[in-house]
Amino acid sequence: MKNVHIVPHMHWDREWYFSTEESRILLVNNMEEILEMLETNPEYPHYVLDGQTAILEDYFAIKPENKERVKTLVQEGRLIIGPWYTQTDEMVVGGESIVRNLLYGLKDCEEFGSPMKIGYLPDSFGQSSQMPQILNGFDIKYSIFWRGTSERHGTDKTEFYWETDEGSKVLVQLFPLGYAIGKYLPEDEEKLQERINKYFAVLDRGATTENIILPNGHDQMPIQKNIFTIMEKLRKLYPDREFFLSRYENIFAELEKNLDLPTLKGEFLDGKYSRVHRSIYSTRMDIKAANARIENKITNILEPLATLAYSLGFEYYHGLIEPIWKEIMKNHAHDSIGCCCSDKVHQEIFNRFFLAEEKVDQLIHFYKRRIVDSMAAENQQDRLSAFNLLPYEREDVMTTTVISKLSSFKLVDENHAEVEYEILIQEIMDPGLIDRQIVHYGNYDPFIKYTVQFKDRIPAMGYKTYFVTESDTEVKNSESAADQVDTDFYQITVNPNGTLNIFDKKLNKRFSNVLMLEDGGDDGDEYDFSPLPDEELIYSDKTKADVDIKQNQFGADIAIQYSLAVPENLNQRKNQLVNSSVDVQITMKVAKHKPTIEVTFEIDNHAKDHRLRALIPTGIASSISVSDNQFGSIKRGVVDEAMNIWEMEDWDERPDSIYPMLSYAGLSDEEHGVSVMTNSSREFEIVGEQHDTIAVTLFRSVGVLGKENMLRRPGRPSGIKLPTPDSQLLGKISLDFALVIHPDSTLKANVARMAKEYLTPIHFYNKIPFNAMKLNDSEVKTPLSYSFLTEVQPGAVLSTLKKAEKEDRYVLRFYNATDEELTSSFEAQHSVEEAQLAHLNEQPLEPLNVQDSTFETAVKPNQVKTILF
Repeated sequence: MKNVHIVPHMHWDREWYFSTEESRILLVNNMEEILEMLETNPEYPHYVLDGQTAILEDYFAIKPENKERVKTLVQEGRLIIGPWYTQTDEMVVGGESIVRNLLYGLKDCEEFGSPMKIGYLPDSFGQSSQMPQILNGFDIKYSIFWRGTSERHGTDKTEFYWETDEGSKVLVQLFPLGYAIGKYLPEDEEKLQERINKYFAVLDRGATTENIILPNGHDQMPIQKNIFTIMEKLRKLYPDREFFLSRYENIFAELEKNLDLPTLKGEFLDGKYSRVHRSIYSTRMDIKAANARIENKITNILEPLATLAYSLGFEYYHGLIEPIWKEIMKNHAHDSIGCCCSDKVHQEIFNRFFLAEEKVDQLIHFYKRRIVDSMAAENQQDRLSAFNLLPYEREDVMTTTVISKLSSFKLVDENHAEVEYEILIQEIMDPGLIDRQIVHYGNYDPFIKYTVQFKDRIPAMGYKTYFVTESDTEVKNSESAADQVDTDFYQITVNPNGTLNIFDKKLNKRFSNVLMLEDGGDDGDEYDFSPLPDEELIYSDKTKADVDIKQNQFGADIAIQYSLAVPENLNQRKNQLVNSSVDVQITMKVAKHKPTIEVTFEIDNHAKDHRLRALIPTGIASSISVSDNQFGSIKRGVVDEAMNIWEMEDWDERPDSIYPMLSYAGLSDEEHGVSVMTNSSREFEIVGEQHDTIAVTLFRSVGVLGKENMLRRPGRPSGIKLPTPDSQLLGKISLDFALVIHPDSTLKANVARMAKEYLTPIHFYNKIPFNAMKLNDSEVKTPLSYSFLTEVQPGAVLSTLKKAEKEDRYVLRFYNATDEELTSSFEAQHSVEEAQLAHLNEQPLEPLNVQDSTFETAVKPNQVKTILF
C-alpha cells in the first residue's frame, strides 16, 4: 500500500497584491475555524500554521484572549507553529537576517510549546547553498521547499540530502508540484480523480519510499471542512493507497529509513519546473537598496556599538533591537522583498523600512552619545569621538562634521597630540536647529558646521576621542582642482562622456570606460526582466558630461553629471523615438592610501519600461564569477549551460546568468581581479563578447505586477495582471557602490573583508554643550579611548558582535569567505575566563582553550562560527 500523507495547512502571504490589513481580517476568521476544528474533532489531528510566527503575532493583536487556546493545541501537538518569524527570501536577504528570523521565530514559539523543527520555505524564489548550515545551527535537520531544482543537480528524486561545503546536511522533502496541489479538493469524483491522477504520476516518480505528501492548503485558504468526505472518496477511487491526515514530521521519519538517498550540493536556482525569477533582484530598487542599507547598519554598526556600550556598563537594549529586526523581517518574505506586489503594499513595505531605519539611526546616535557624554575628562571642551567597529586597528582617511562657535580650532587627542585636518565645507547654522532653548533665552549667535577631513589610526573595536580646542591659526586647505586623480594605487582620468580610465600602479594595468551606462527596454513585470527582441541598446558613450575633480593631501573627490537620452516608454522605444532622459550624478571618493573607490549614483529617472545598468570592464575573460551569499562565497558560470537546452526541455523560464550578490561580485584570474562592492543593488550579470564585464543593475522600471508570454518566460502570467505604476520608479533614487582592483583571485584577495570594511565606515559623535534632548549624567564613567576586542590572526570576516539573548555573555560570529581553511584568533581587552563554540541559536557546543583572554578556532571555507565568551 502506498501511503498518502494529507497535511492540512495554509500558506499565508501576509501581503502580496492584497494588503497586510486585508489578510489579517481573513486570518481572524480562518483561525477561529482552525481552532474549532482541532478542539472539537479528535479525528483531525494536525494543522500546520505555515512555519511562521508572524501569523500568531498578527492574530493576537486582534484576539489576545485566545492565547491559551492556541497554547493548549500547540502543546498537544495539534497546532504546528514555527520555526520562522516570517517566510524568508534566501537570495537578497543577508545571513544575519535569516539567522534572526529563526532566532526570533523560535523564541516566539517558546511561550506556546515545541516548534516545527523543519526549514519550511515552500515558496521562496530559489534556495541558497548555505541554508543547510544555517538550519543545522538551530538543530534543524529537515527542509521542505519547492523551487529551483532540476535533474542536473544530480537526481530526479524528490527526497535527498542537501550538504554545504563545510559538511552541514539536511534531509530534503521537495514539493515537486508546489504546496497547493491539495487545495479545495472537489467532492465530484470525476473531477477529483482527474486532478489527483496528474499529481500522483509526478509524486510517485520522484518518491524514494512508499510515502507521498498531499498538502491540503493554499494561499489564505480557509480550512477544508469536508476533508473527511474527500478522503472517503479518495479511498474508493484508489483502493491501493492509504489516505490519512498527517504532519510533515511523519514523512521524514519514513524517509530516514531509506539509507540510500542521494546527496546534493550547491544552490538551487533552476527554473525548469518552477519559476525562480532570476531578475527579481532589481525590481523596486528603492526598496531593495533600503533593505541592504539597513541590514548593514544593524549588523555592522548598531550591534557592535551596543556591545561596546554594554561592555562599558550601559544597558544592551534587546527590547529595542528585536523590534527593528522584526520590522525588516516582515519585509523579507519572498513576495515582499521580491517586490512583486501591488503599489499600496510597496508603500507599506517602504514605510516599514523607513521606520526601521529611523529606529536604527536614533539608537546608534544614542549609544554614541551615552559613551561620549560619560567620558571622565578633566576639561569639558567639545569632543569628537571616532568609532571603529571592526576588530582590527584602522588607519583611515575620515570625513565628518564638527559644530562649533569657534572661528578656528584644533583637534587634539588625549595625549595632547594635534591631528592635522582640512576643512572641506563650512556653513552657518541657526542655533535653534541645535537647541531651541538657546534662542529662547535670546542668544542668536550662529554656529558654524564644519565638514572636516583627516587621517589617523583608530583602535580595534573601539574608539578614540579628540578635543576641539580654540586656535588662533587658520587651517590651511590643500584642496585644488585637478585634471586627474593620483593616489598610491591609481591614476584616474574622466572621459568627456563621464566614464573612467583607471590605471593600476601596482599591476601596471589600465581599465578603460569604467561605469559606462547601458539602457534597454524592459517589457517585463515585477518578477522578471524581459528585453525587446533585436533592440539596439543605448549607451552613455555619446553623452557630454560635466566633470569636477578636487584633490587634497588625503585623496580626491570626483563629481560627474550628465543626462542620458532615452525613449519615454516602451512604445516610443519600439518606434526608436528618443524623447525622455535619465539624469545621472555620480560622486566618487578616492582615498590616497587604499584601493577602494567609493561611488554614489544619484539618478533622476523620467522614463518608463526600461532597465539601466552600470558596466565595469575588467579585461578578464573568466569562465566563472565569484560573489558572496550568506556566510560565504559562491562560484557561478558566466554563462548557464542550460541556455542551450531550456527551450528544448520546456523550462518554465530561461536560465539567464543574472545572479544575486550580498556585498560583492568579482571577476579574476590567478594574477588579479576586479570587484564591485555594494550597499544597494544586489544584482549582477557578466556580459560582453568575452564575458569580461560586470554589469550591475541600477534599476528596472516596469508598470505591471504580472504579465504573460514574455520573451524569456513563456506561458501564463506570474502573479496577476495588475497595474503597478509606482514600480516605474519615476523620480530620484540613490545607490551606493565601491570598486576595487586587487592582485590575486577574488577569493585569495579576500574581497569579502574589503566589502565588510567598506560597509563598516568609521562613525563619529561630536559632543557640544547644547542638545535639545537632555540627559542626566550617567553613573558610568568611560575612558577617552577604548578597545574591546582585537583580531590576532586576520582572515575571517566578522558577521556580528552582540550580547547574547538570554545570558550576560558576548556573541562573536565570523566566517571564512576564502577557499582555504584558516585559523581565526581573537583577544579580548578584558579578562576572559571562558569561551565556547556555539550554535547559531547561541546554545554552547564545546569549550575553547583561553590563554591570556585569547581564543582561537579553525574555520573551513564557507563555514560560519559563533563564539560565546
